[in-house]
Amino acid sequence: MRRERRTRILATLGPSSDTKDIIRELVMSGADAFRLNASHGTHEDMRARYHMIREVEEELKHPIGVLLDLQGPKLRIGQMYDDVVLKQGDIFTLDLDENKPGDAARAPMPHPEIFTALVPGARVLINDGKIRLEVINSYSNKAEMRVMVGGPLTSRKGVNVPDVDLSLSAMTDKDRKDLDFALELGVDWIALSFVQRPEDVLSVKNIVDGRALIMAKIEKPNALKHIREIFDVSDGIMVARGDLGVELPLEEVPSVQREIVYHGRHTGKPVVVATQMLESMIGNPMPTRAEVSDVATAVYEGTDAIMLSAESAAGKYPIEAVRVMSRVAKKTENTAVYLSDLDAMRCPPEHTSSDAITAAARQVAETIGASAIVTYTTSGSTAMRLSRERTLVPVIAMTPVLAVARRMALVWGLNVKVTPIVTKFTETVKASTEQVKAIGLGGDGERIVITAGVPFGRKGTTNTLRIAVIGEDITDA
Repeated sequence: MRRERRTRILATLGPSSDTKDIIRELVMSGADAFRLNASHGTHEDMRARYHMIREVEEELKHPIGVLLDLQGPKLRIGQMYDDVVLKQGDIFTLDLDENKPGDAARAPMPHPEIFTALVPGARVLINDGKIRLEVINSYSNKAEMRVMVGGPLTSRKGVNVPDVDLSLSAMTDKDRKDLDFALELGVDWIALSFVQRPEDVLSVKNIVDGRALIMAKIEKPNALKHIREIFDVSDGIMVARGDLGVELPLEEVPSVQREIVYHGRHTGKPVVVATQMLESMIGNPMPTRAEVSDVATAVYEGTDAIMLSAESAAGKYPIEAVRVMSRVAKKTENTAVYLSDLDAMRCPPEHTSSDAITAAARQVAETIGASAIVTYTTSGSTAMRLSRERTLVPVIAMTPVLAVARRMALVWGLNVKVTPIVTKFTETVKASTEQVKAIGLGGDGERIVITAGVPFGRKGTTNTLRIAVIGEDITDA
């Protein structure tokens, strides 16, 4: 189960990928971690999928990450009459009256917090931006708007308000129940929707209390105003291009994606690029050329992971979608442009012993032509720091903690292995050389570079680097 590509694949599970056989095939085809979407399905559905993942993990002896994606507050209009069409230039009102269905003049909008935030000139987007309105006047119970772009309007369509800072919490009552369920289940990552400010992340982080890592989904323009602070308090970032592409001008999305990936590289925190990567494969066995280029672009930028949504959850060709994504990533990583970009975007080390050791490990390994770099970690922080180096030398992250191994499944370039607890550095050297040989990265007489923290078991104490020769006698140190 050693991946020959470094970019990781996060695949969403759903009705199209709801058996253990399919989940196993998805892993064998390239999926490194799985997303459970709390917006769809029941807790029992997610529990069943989670246990199938763990059964496959046990069969393959390979750690698999699981991310639960919280729904977040979804703004939607209420019930509408049939055959309602809004026409450009008309005046249209949103209000709180849910007792009668909407028509071409008005629609119910059961979210009073929106009306207190709207101001004249603000945009209101409905149905992924297909209908566009501009606020004329807003009151505590309604807002009058002009239709800028019309079209058919049916019940329960989503609403986006990109120009205002809503006082909505990123967590709804449903999210709190889903979060409790996820933590009880034992998922590795929690994806938090509707993040606008660092406080949104901190409030959830306090609840989670280290039982999972927090991935902030960037899908609101307001989040971009606080992106560095959100990075500081998050364990990872997801570029959720669906809502982001609705609320931002489309031409801004590529540059925002690139900047977020770049900042993730500098902070050493994993970034996932998500939404519509191979959208046409929901119904077709082959993607479009543009979709292939989109996947390759994310890989060129250096993202840690790329995500499949409906393609693997509800599409006709979930396994084919993973295979295509894996092939594109692998091919892209073997181009001269990709290799030069890795070097050009390399970040200077911070002034810590851990950074000094990991930066040196890359330099030494590349200089001596090492077969692999092995890093022994109990928290995952050293391995993530080594991933930030973006070395072409294969990296094996060894940890005695299964939960840590699962969390690192989304991190660029890490081949994660669960190993028994060690108490001596010589035990680490022996285990490292055996592991490199076992997975076919090197043979007797070849050299590897090993990093670890001594004494063992302390977070953030990486302070030792050693060159070892596979097959050579190891003396106590």
